[in-house]
Amino acid sequence: MLIRFDDRTVIVTGAAHGFGRTIALNFATLGANVVACDVVKNGLEETARLATEQGTPLRICALDVSDAPSVHNLVAETHKASGRIDILVNNAGGVMGQTGRPLEEVSAAEWKAIFAANLDGTFYCSQAVAPAMKAKHYGRIVNISSGAGLGISLTGIQAYASAKAGQIGLTRQLAHELGPWDITVNCIAPGFVRSNPTTEKQWQSYGPEGQNRLIENIALKRLGSPQDIANGVLFLASERAGWITGQTLAIDGGR
Repeated sequence: MLIRFDDRTVIVTGAAHGFGRTIALNFATLGANVVACDVVKNGLEETARLATEQGTPLRICALDVSDAPSVHNLVAETHKASGRIDILVNNAGGVMGQTGRPLEEVSAAEWKAIFAANLDGTFYCSQAVAPAMKAKHYGRIVNISSGAGLGISLTGIQAYASAKAGQIGLTRQLAHELGPWDITVNCIAPGFVRSNPTTEKQWQSYGPEGQNRLIENIALKRLGSPQDIANGVLFLASERAGWITGQTLAIDGGR
């Protein structure tokens, strides 16, 4: 199945490492005009270096997705430069350096920080690209949730599980709102993947017994990779998925 994105303009958030970097590099390889965004500037520079190295340069932009004015400015600049925005991948988020603790020990600020990065950012970015996509009567929005949004957080972080479940609900809602303009909105719920410093630290914390137990609970008996997640994004963003919307695809090796 040949998939290409020639002449498409793609915005990928959280592109400084892990899933976002892999997704951005894949889109660039397949012909897209990619804008890779993140708050981690040095990671973005590495993403840009890798893109140049593979012969498919992309644009990088420092962006805090929880800052609505900054999001709208970035989208406006991108639209002015290219005349179109075809695809948005809402990948930014994470646990914001937090660890699982009892409910009564979680502060309001900690709760809000995770929602801001994961759910608020998804809303702001989708809101910002909607006018350009409506004008072209075409668009693809792919949200990166988590297995925690379908079940529970392996780390026990209440806000993370809740925000990721919120992304899934937002996906369904926006699919119905934007569908009349031929804009599809879908979601991917990755299983555990060693994709960045946070997940690597989490993996090491399990120890050999916990690692074996996690793998034994996966049907395929192995961990996935960032490329496995990117493959799902590429499909949902492609013409092959033109009649798929409002869906959440679990890419987790089978649970």
